[in-house]
Amino acid sequence: MPIALISVSDKTGLAEFAGRLAEAGWRMLASGGTAKALTAAGLPITEVAAYTGSPEILGGRVKTLHPAVHGGILSRGTDADRAELAGLGWSEIDLVVCNLYPFEATIARPGADEAACVEEIDIGGVALLRAAAKNYARVTVVCDPADYGRVAASLGTGGIGPGLRRELAVKAFALCARYDAAIASWLDPGFGAGLFGYAGQGLRYGENPHQRAWLYTDEPGAGPLGGRVLQGKELSYNNLLDLDAAWRTAAGFDGTAAVVVKHLSPCGVATTGGASPAKALEAAIACDPLSAFGGVVAVNRAFDAAAARALGDAFVECVAAPSFTPEARELLAKRKNARLLEMGERPSRAAVEYETRSIAGGFLRQEIDRGDPYGTEWKVVSRRAPTEAELAALRFAWKACVSAKSNAILLAAPIDASDPSAGYATVGIGSGQPNRVDSTRIAAERAGDRARGSVLASDAFFPFPDSVEAAAAAGVTAIAHPGGSIRDGLSVEAADAAGVAMVVTGVRHFRH
Repeated sequence: MPIALISVSDKTGLAEFAGRLAEAGWRMLASGGTAKALTAAGLPITEVAAYTGSPEILGGRVKTLHPAVHGGILSRGTDADRAELAGLGWSEIDLVVCNLYPFEATIARPGADEAACVEEIDIGGVALLRAAAKNYARVTVVCDPADYGRVAASLGTGGIGPGLRRELAVKAFALCARYDAAIASWLDPGFGAGLFGYAGQGLRYGENPHQRAWLYTDEPGAGPLGGRVLQGKELSYNNLLDLDAAWRTAAGFDGTAAVVVKHLSPCGVATTGGASPAKALEAAIACDPLSAFGGVVAVNRAFDAAAARALGDAFVECVAAPSFTPEARELLAKRKNARLLEMGERPSRAAVEYETRSIAGGFLRQEIDRGDPYGTEWKVVSRRAPTEAELAALRFAWKACVSAKSNAILLAAPIDASDPSAGYATVGIGSGQPNRVDSTRIAAERAGDRARGSVLASDAFFPFPDSVEAAAAAGVTAIAHPGGSIRDGLSVEAADAAGVAMVVTGVRHFRH
């Protein structure tokens, strides 16, 4: 009679799966709460403590850490191993069903104290998974309730095959690796959280068709970016990068915001005080309609019918929003090639804490740039101080500037010149250039006549006054930049000569 050892924290689908094991003639060992749950379901269970002859101790901290258990799992299936186990009164264990204490869910709860978090660090479960996964040549390990169905189905079709055992072993090792990484990074945030993920899906290709690519997620079975695809074909590698950039930017605004991203560069950002994102979306697209063609759109409010109509004839690859109204879904369904990604409630500013990039021989990891640190104060350095209206526009431009590629120059203005309270939008963006004056000229060129009366945000200081002079010539009236160049004085002189107000923020926002 084959033997299964069952010890789980998440009991989803367990009773049904154990019932199918019982029908197939398996003997089942179970520990602690798992044994109680299965016994209550009317299933024949032998408690681990009865099988080993050793009681659970230390309040349940030690249940399965016993040679009768691990010897049974690690037996290689040889006559010698079986004889040794039999001499001790033990048997081989053929199937291990185990998932781990919810450590990550515990540390994510607001106010969880350290002692409670430590208690959720699983020891015996990890040991069971590793032992069973190591011995995948003979033993099947199941760490995910989503696999119960196919494992149960295989019982009646000749048994669990070697291919499935190997696949499930990989899954168990990956779970242990990610679990340990979560613990280590909780104890030391510099360790490297986010370096281990769950295989989400293989992508059609990477940035180019000759490159292979995969999506990994923070949670098993999670959708792209934690959202849910409602419509459209499979998201590509490039779509996911653009969606991430657009969604992070939109979610960072408190007011209603819309963002258009193309090739990881924002080509329009707008925010309004209204509940519907329609006006913000129109303004964001208007910033650079040519670049917006084939771009990715994100808004931080429910996408309604007015927003769907605001897209006009613009071709968009993807739309991300917390939700989509039925009316918007009906209108967007006509756009067969547009993917819709429902993100759920807007994430908190701390939803994503770090970003990681690979380099030759290693990787880089840094905290996410969320804008100016708390308490940052701007300093007026020009003879003329910005007006209240200019200052409000500068604060919008400065916040939007964080998401643009360096060297980044953003020109912004009120959406409605007669009513500054209606919101603000970028009117020209220059980014990703190897020098700042080219970015300034590009931003001014894209803004055209809208540059007159606009304000400018620069993600880093001006090494020379040429960018300030180009901005003033285009009609910019106020500038915000970090300051810190040895030639700051020359930039201030250029601003004063043109009557441009200038503030220094003291914070740089490079994005390479």
